[in-house]
Amino acid sequence: MGVTTVRELYGVMAAKGATGGFVVTSGRFTADAKDFAQGRNIELVDGPRLFAMIEQAQSTQGKPAAVQRETYRSMGSPEPQRRTAAPEPLVTAKAAAQPECPRCGAAMALRTAKQGVNAGNTFWGCSTYPKCRGTVAAS
Repeated sequence: MGVTTVRELYGVMAAKGATGGFVVTSGRFTADAKDFAQGRNIELVDGPRLFAMIEQAQSTQGKPAAVQRETYRSMGSPEPQRRTAAPEPLVTAKAAAQPECPRCGAAMALRTAKQGVNAGNTFWGCSTYPKCRGTVAAS
């Protein structure tokens, strides 16, 4: 995976005030992507590492909770959260409120205008921006 995706994540982190982020790929990262991520609190997870994490998680299934916690700590990952209730209705409600782009049909993302006469107002912008510049007024 190239540096472009890592740069885009960094831009979103800065815009949203995030303190860190992850980029996960089934392949490998270029040297430029690795260099850019260094010192920016962006963790890159490539295919081999992802595969190892999946294998590790699968091997802990059925083991006591204490063993599972130690396994996750040794992988440098936070423990998975236990599900207490199915979040399905919440996800469905959120998806229903998210409009489709009128230009290309992609999902829309809720954004805040930073300049112009609409500065500070929210709107729906195409998730493929800048490729598509479709917008919908937020209700």
